Amino acid sequence: MSMPNAPKPLTAVLADVTRAGVRPLPPGSATRLAEAAAQLGFSCARIDLDGCEDKAALLARIAAALRFPDWFGQNWDALADCLGDLSWLPTPGHVVLLEHAGEFRERHREDFETTLSILRETAESWAREQVAFWAFIDLSTAE
Repeated sequence: MSMPNAPKPLTAVLADVTRAGVRPLPPGSATRLAEAAAQLGFSCARIDLDGCEDKAALLARIAAALRFPDWFGQNWDALADCLGDLSWLPTPGHVVLLEHAGEFRERHREDFETTLSILRETAESWAREQVAFWAFIDLSTAE
């Protein structure tokens, strides 16, 4: 017998398109989220931003983790276009884990906010297609 207030399994949460979006990454939860994404057949990109020096490095790390095509233009519009396509990752949903983003946020606040805005717009766009797109942001710094 299940408890009325028992938490949903992580896979059920990730599969819920209506809840998908940009969220904080709870400490120590990246591996559990990646495993839940794998159970659902979702793509999962773990992107470590430790030591990420600038916008170009940020875009390069995202592009590498999500296996962007050669036509990726290394700019904000191209990031939005690629995240909105992802046809090379034919999965029922997507999870992006931005790990150790705290230092990048402090040093490059405007670029960080632009990234979050693009991730939010991407999640909203995918939700209209009934596809879950999650971005979890870890604001810690690497130790």
